[in-house]
Amino acid sequence: MKLSRKQVRCKTSAVPVLHFEDQHLTSFAGLFLFQLLFARLALRERLRACFRRWTLERAYDPAGIVLGLILHLILGFRQLRDSRYYRDDPMVHRVLGVRRLPDVATVSRILAAADGDDVAEVRHLCRQLVIERLGQLGLRRVTLDFDGSVIRTGRWAEGTAVGYNRAKKGQRRSYYPLFCTVAQTGQVFDIHHRPGNVHDSNGADAFIASCVERLQQALPGVQIEIRMDSAFFSDAILSHLDRLGVEFTVSVPFERLAKLKTLVEGRRHWRGLDSEHGYFELRWKPKSWPRRPPEIGKLFLRPTAASASAGCLARLRAA
Repeated sequence: MKLSRKQVRCKTSAVPVLHFEDQHLTSFAGLFLFQLLFARLALRERLRACFRRWTLERAYDPAGIVLGLILHLILGFRQLRDSRYYRDDPMVHRVLGVRRLPDVATVSRILAAADGDDVAEVRHLCRQLVIERLGQLGLRRVTLDFDGSVIRTGRWAEGTAVGYNRAKKGQRRSYYPLFCTVAQTGQVFDIHHRPGNVHDSNGADAFIASCVERLQQALPGVQIEIRMDSAFFSDAILSHLDRLGVEFTVSVPFERLAKLKTLVEGRRHWRGLDSEHGYFELRWKPKSWPRRPPEIGKLFLRPTAASASAGCLARLRAA
């Protein structure tokens, strides 16, 4: 049955008043806090600006669908069909500004119709929301964490590939996106979408540089620092970060750098960092790297007693 816009949408500008008394509340009554948050962020209006090419005459617009997905995750659900658990909840309807929720087929159809420009606009909005929050905090130093995460799919999905799976090796397709998160707030600043059969560092150089440059432009005077694991230890990535003027900590893969492992294991004099950690300075580079040692800067090694033979952390600063 095709519904009109009047049958679906309703105005919900007022925030309900919550009284602590004996009353009948729905299971999702706490959503009124998110209604106020969405209003302060003007999230619905800003999402609609991301889908300018879409007509607002249809009953369900993409902005409302995306807002519904955000609420879906807040409620702790992951699969679209789980929306049946709150389909008739009046508080959910109030927050989304609708009289009835779209079914799974409608959500899937509208999301499938979104193109690359729509996705780029939503990504830009997500980054802007994080930047606004960081600006409000007035931080002098912002720490970015870069790491990949496997997102498995039960069936074939566009863009997936058979990658590494600890539980069932090679038996399940997946995505392997690279996330950039802000350590101080726990927010995801940006994401680089990838299939599940790529290495951690695939496309990482350009993605890391774009995240750093956007933050440097939006937050001038703020020191950017980066934390990465051993998958990102390469001359290209470290040289690019050095040129951008950021500080960074990256794990050094001992399995690929046997000489460095020998230097660390043979070290006798360590400076105490705390009761369990120590460090020393070392100017060193792999022979395959074209740069000269003065360009590397200072290399700080901080292995624990338990991990001294497995790996270490290297912190590099401009010399």
